[in-house]
Amino acid sequence: MNEAHQHGLWTHDHHFLGHGHERAESRARLAAGVTAVFMVVEIAAGLMFRSMALLADGVHMATHVGALGLAAGAYWLARRHASNTRFTFGSGKFGDLAAFASAIVLGVIAAGVAVESVERLLMPVTVDYGNALIIASVGLAVNVICAFILADSHDHGHGHDHARDHNIRAAYVHVLADAATSVLALAALAGGLFFGVRWLDAAVGCIGAGVIASWSFGLVRDSGLVLLDAEADPEIAQQIRLMIEGELGARVADLHLWRLGPGHHGLIVSLVSPDPTTPESIKAALRGRHPDLSHVTVEVEVCADCTAG
Repeated sequence: MNEAHQHGLWTHDHHFLGHGHERAESRARLAAGVTAVFMVVEIAAGLMFRSMALLADGVHMATHVGALGLAAGAYWLARRHASNTRFTFGSGKFGDLAAFASAIVLGVIAAGVAVESVERLLMPVTVDYGNALIIASVGLAVNVICAFILADSHDHGHGHDHARDHNIRAAYVHVLADAATSVLALAALAGGLFFGVRWLDAAVGCIGAGVIASWSFGLVRDSGLVLLDAEADPEIAQQIRLMIEGELGARVADLHLWRLGPGHHGLIVSLVSPDPTTPESIKAALRGRHPDLSHVTVEVEVCADCTAG
């Protein structure tokens, strides 16, 4: 057996990209492009017509553009570096890194919108409600279009939770949140146009800032946990522990489960077994039950006097 063949036999790749990676990348690019065009129009209109509700909706749409743009870029980088051996556990976390950076910027934007909205509450200005209402209506339509663009990738492989791309799923949910914010902006502008409730526009600006801040905080938390290699899924970790101790008759001494990329988990487990067994048999049993375990390392210590209790 030659050296090249032996190398292929005893090694494996670290391609931990999600199912439908390229499809999700193209959808994210398309949705980001469509939204970016109207984002510029809506923010400019908000400034021109002096509508904080419209401006907040435009800035919120900017958060959506940033999230989709970073997601698309992360997909491209992850695909480009999928075979780069410098990334010890693959390139699947590019999306989480991009999401974390985006969330920090969005938090700053949310604070700026909130300050401006409070100033408008204290010192109201004249708003061109009619034109602003038209722009907000088109903004809602853009959000609905983007939801349809992303829905196809979001639903692809819907029946397998472990294979879902959480990045594109988060983008899809965020588009729906954008649509809800657009509805709030429409309500505020309609209230000002038809009922003369001038303070409602600035109040909705505050609500929009709160939505942005909430989304930013959730994204920092979720992506940060992935980047810090926090336990990916406590429920799955407990299932693995129960399987090893209840079905395989061994005792878990140490267990680490973390996320490598969409639909991929890494597992390192050390166990003590009263009966002779091999890491290969343990790996086969674990992967048979949990197909999302893409990188598994098992260490076995045989101890005839030990029990799994």
